[in-house]
Amino acid sequence: HLAVYPDGKKNRLLITNSLFGMGNPLLDISAVVDKDFLDKYNLKPNDQILAEDKHKALFEELVKKFKVEYHAGGATQNSIKIAQWMIQEPRKVGTFFGCIGKDQFGEILKKKAEDAHIETHYYEQDDEPTGTCAACITGANRSLIANLAAANCYKKEKHLDLEENWKILEKAKVFYIAGFFLTVSLESMLKVAKHASENNKLFCLNLSAPFICQFFKDNLMQIIPYVDVLFGNETEAAAFAKEQDFDTKDIKEIAKKAQALPKVNTKRHRVVVLTQGQEDTVMALHDKISTFPVVKIDPKDIVDTNGAGDAFVGGFLSELAAHYAANVIIQRAGCTFPEKPDYK
Repeated sequence: HLAVYPDGKKNRLLITNSLFGMGNPLLDISAVVDKDFLDKYNLKPNDQILAEDKHKALFEELVKKFKVEYHAGGATQNSIKIAQWMIQEPRKVGTFFGCIGKDQFGEILKKKAEDAHIETHYYEQDDEPTGTCAACITGANRSLIANLAAANCYKKEKHLDLEENWKILEKAKVFYIAGFFLTVSLESMLKVAKHASENNKLFCLNLSAPFICQFFKDNLMQIIPYVDVLFGNETEAAAFAKEQDFDTKDIKEIAKKAQALPKVNTKRHRVVVLTQGQEDTVMALHDKISTFPVVKIDPKDIVDTNGAGDAFVGGFLSELAAHYAANVIIQRAGCTFPEKPDYK
């Protein structure tokens, strides 16, 4: 469904709504900060965490003290947008479900999604404001603090179960959900994963963050049997391996052991794809472990790495150059992109 003929013409099988994503739609509040700021809030330079009460002042200080930029974010939504960008035509191949507030930030997310030519079906409620994510940039690192707010209010029975929404989901051939959504609605993820498995469609999951592997392990392991393609980076892979008692720190072995975990749909072999920043990407496919070098880039050209992993997945989902997408994104602020891709 997501392919290109050698002459560059789009595969005629490409149809709207064939790629489905569900997750936390967030507005990224991004700024270059200093080490003192990280230390003050006890943040690691390269991490993803959920905001706690102690981080409330962080969002206010970030806006007051630093030059901030606002970007439409949320891991899954980013990946769906990148996939659509790589595909270009037809538009609205990518579909996204998530929960927002009835507010200005929610309107911004709608507008940005429209600009990216993806079809969004947000569950809108007014109990909580639209979620935000502070992206604290230092050098080539980014520390992400997500205040889920409305994103945390997604309800299966209020949105996913509605006939008109489920009909849209049924059109999809490829499904992608970041592990972050395991903190929000496991029951929604299971319904989507089971649909994919029962209909021999492709269900893809991202480990997303070490804390997902550590503190939401039970939820994660309920989803893993349905996963056809598992994504993660080196720190997430290490956390996953530790929690699963894999007894190895070797990334190729971790990929192999993750691939061998029980699987419901035996018609598809699980693929495990683990990135390592600038180091080779590792992929377990069938009985083979392959490595793929990353597109080289001069460190001085890196603006920030926020969104690089999301871009990689987006590129992979579009069955086009995943490393190309990540390479472009780290030369720009947040998960933003030029009008058209220019891969060779």
